[in-house]
Order: sequence, then C-alpha cells, then structure tokens
Amino acid sequence: MAHIPSEVCDMQMNGVSEGMDLLHIDVETDEVEEKPGRGDVLCSRNVLRKQRNWERQLAAKKSKRKEEKQRRKLNREQESGANADCPQFTKRVMKAITKERLAEAQTTGSKLCVDLSMTDCMSDKEISRLAGQLRRLYGSNKKAARPFHLFLTDLREDSRLYRECIRMNDGFLNYMMDITEESCLDLFPTETVIYLSPDAEEALETVDADKVYVLGGLVDESIQKKLSFSRAGELSVRTARLPIDEFMVKKNNAKNFHSKILAVNQVFDILLTFCDTGSWSDALQAWFPPGKGYVVAPDDSSPLPATQTLD
Repeated sequence: MAHIPSEVCDMQMNGVSEGMDLLHIDVETDEVEEKPGRGDVLCSRNVLRKQRNWERQLAAKKSKRKEEKQRRKLNREQESGANADCPQFTKRVMKAITKERLAEAQTTGSKLCVDLSMTDCMSDKEISRLAGQLRRLYGSNKKAARPFHLFLTDLREDSRLYRECIRMNDGFLNYMMDITEESCLDLFPTETVIYLSPDAEEALETVDADKVYVLGGLVDESIQKKLSFSRAGELSVRTARLPIDEFMVKKNNAKNFHSKILAVNQVFDILLTFCDTGSWSDALQAWFPPGKGYVVAPDDSSPLPATQTLD
C-alpha cells in the first residue's frame, strides 16, 4: 500500500473540513432566510382568516340585535295600541284590585249561596269533585267585573267536604266568601230566596240584586234525582231553572244523550256571564258543555235583559 505524505492528508482534511463548513453555513443560511418567511406568510393568513370570521360573526350579532330590537319595539307599539284603554298592572297591583273588588261585593254585591246540606248522601269521589268545583267557582268570582257576595252554607267543620276543601284548595280558609254552618234561611228572609234547580217549572228570566240565589251543592254523578228540588221544598222557597228550554235545542249525537244537569261552577259561570252581557244566549253558548247534547237555538235574537239594579 502506498504511503501518503502527512502534508497531503492534512490538506485533504482541511479541504473537506472547509467544504463541510461552507455547506453547514449554506444550510443554516437557507434555514434562517427561508423559514421565517414561510412562518410569516402562514401566520398572516391565519390571522386574516380569523379576523374575517370574527368580523362576520360580529356583523351577524349586530344584525340580529337590531332585528330583535325592532321586533320588541313593534310588539310594544302593538300592545300599547291594543291596551290603550286597558292599562297593564303588576301582579301585586292586580291582587290588590281583586281584593278590593271582592270586599266591595261583600257589601253591595248580589248574593249567592251554595247549599252544602246534602253532602252526606255523596260518595268520597263526589265530595272531591265538589271541592274542586267550589275552587273553580271562587276563581271565576275573583275574575268577574261584578262579583257576587258568596256564601257557603251548611258547611260543618267536622264534615268530609270541609276537610277535602282544605286539603285540595290552597288558601281555602282565606277565601273572600262567607263560610257558615247556618242555612240560607238563617241568613235571609224566605221571600228573598230563589233556589235554582233543573227540575223547577219556572225559568229564570233575570238576576235581581234584591234576591238571594241558591245553588245546590251536588255533583252530576249523583244517582239520586231531584235532591235540590226536594231541598227547596223543605225550605219552602221559590224555585227556578236556567232557561235552557227557551234558548237551546237538542243536538243529535251518536249516544242520543241529552242532559240539563250542570256542575255548580258551570251554573255560576252562566249566571256571571248573563249579568255581564244581559244575554242568556251568550251565557249558555259560552258555558253550557257541548257534551250535554244541547246547542243554542240559531234563530234566537232577543235575549232577556239583565236587571239594571245589578249596576
């Protein structure tokens, strides 16, 4: 093997070393010069894309807020126009107004009693239903423009109905009505009392502020007939029925079912509506249940007027 002089080796090694140094420098120079340039471009593109997205979202939110503001403004204008003659009050104010109206009714309102002397012949299920009907009756009276002065008569504190009313009806003992164990005749003269019964012969023509109207506290599931009519006979008071025959006709139905027996609260709602409108047709149309098989006669156009003494 030929011997290579050391000087030649050193020269070769130096050449290689210088070449590597130059190559290394070129590589680093390329990295330094090229890498930041690509990063800046990518960074700029990302920033611009995010900014554009953010601007679009911001514009969409502004547009949505503007539309919502315009919608609320339009609703306020419509409500203002619709309620110009009927201002809106807070719940607290409305509660105070209702309380004042019911208090006034207890002094000057027409009187209506619910006779609860017949509950002993009712089942527990019927007792529960009657308690619910009394709650709805009171609720209707609270909403009425001219509420009745209500009395729950013959209601004993040891009775099933009394306990059921307390259980089912929140605030029952605070109802603005008179709850008493006395009968209607213990409270009012016989000649002023009119007992409403579906079995009465005479139709009720009007509601007189000088009279006291009595509803029998029964439910329509009771199988015993003419209980309220019999009760009125025991009291020897005048009886009357709602003018169903005078203002309604039978409607054909698959079961051929027709009934004039109504829940206590349904009779009460009919009386309230008649007092407000002076129209038996309107009152019966509004509250007589369709399932009972009767409809208001289409040719009726002359409802009986309500007595002016109710004002």
